[in-house]
Amino acid sequence: MESKQQQHLIIIGAGAIGLLTALNLAPHVASITILDRNEAGRESSWAGGGIVSPLYPWRYSAAVTALAHWSQDFYPQLGDELFTRTGIDPEVHITGLYWLDLEDEPEALAWAQRLQRPLKAVSMDSVYHQVPVLGAGYERAVYMADVANVRNPRLVKSLKAALQTLPNVEIREHCAVTGFLREQGGDRIVGVQTEQGDLLADQVVLTAGAWSGDLLKTLGIDLPVEPVKGQMILFKCADDFLPSMVLAKGRYAIPRRDGHILVGSTLEHEGFDKTPTVPALESLKASAIELLPALRDAEVVGHWAGLRPGSPDGIPFIGPVAGHEGLWLNCGHYRNGLVLAPASCQLFADLLLGREPIIDPAPYAPAVRLG
Repeated sequence: MESKQQQHLIIIGAGAIGLLTALNLAPHVASITILDRNEAGRESSWAGGGIVSPLYPWRYSAAVTALAHWSQDFYPQLGDELFTRTGIDPEVHITGLYWLDLEDEPEALAWAQRLQRPLKAVSMDSVYHQVPVLGAGYERAVYMADVANVRNPRLVKSLKAALQTLPNVEIREHCAVTGFLREQGGDRIVGVQTEQGDLLADQVVLTAGAWSGDLLKTLGIDLPVEPVKGQMILFKCADDFLPSMVLAKGRYAIPRRDGHILVGSTLEHEGFDKTPTVPALESLKASAIELLPALRDAEVVGHWAGLRPGSPDGIPFIGPVAGHEGLWLNCGHYRNGLVLAPASCQLFADLLLGREPIIDPAPYAPAVRLG
């Protein structure tokens, strides 16, 4: 294989995963072209809540946990680095997270003890003291102090700005990929077909989120990644309204530094339809008011929907595609794309550059899981 340093890469999809993949690889390859069917970072990376933890981390496999723990530890450093490079602060905001009235609290506490994570049971008196705006009637709580949230629209803006300063990276927006170019007489992938013409590359990296499965169908590959719609609402409150994230009955409230409160989220299998709906708005508002009754009088300043890249057990596909040399995947992160992005993209760079991987890559290997 030719020297990695002389290679040209095409990355399909300019969400958080695609942008961070490019940022990690840019110092080590000749050039990178990032293609996106719309504007960079405007799909699920923009739409999510940005909690830097799976919502219920103890319910996930060791494969997801390994990526999550590495990313959680790395996020403050990533936020500082991007802010220094671009002047755009991703606002990695460490607030802690309260889970209320968990059905599987014993499992959560056992998981925390086993993995030595700082999650513990706390008294409701202490919760109401710390979060006086919390609704009445909750009976039990567990708390993890070091959980952060990242302001995901600012994160993708910062990643994009960092890449735009690099002379060997080009971001092409509104350039939809329609298929792949194969080597004549073989299965090696040598580029992509786009609505604006064919583009050649030494390696092609698919980071297209919910659209990844549809693109691989053009090669006859059945990738079990499908769109799962999620709707969110945003309130405007005082800066000090909510000091910590809270989660109950599958719904969460996330405080931003400027007083915006994000409440989510729905799980809907509606194909590629991203239309916000009135029933979802009413359901989210009811959950918000149950959690934080003062939101009844707060202004709703946003309501939107995004498409998560649903995958089996939420485990992403990271690595080369067997039988199609030159094609790589970093996709299928389901509900945890922002949570897992730093580790996923570091692991991906390790694999493509032939370095010692940060964690065992086997659980994510497309060659095994699509075999």
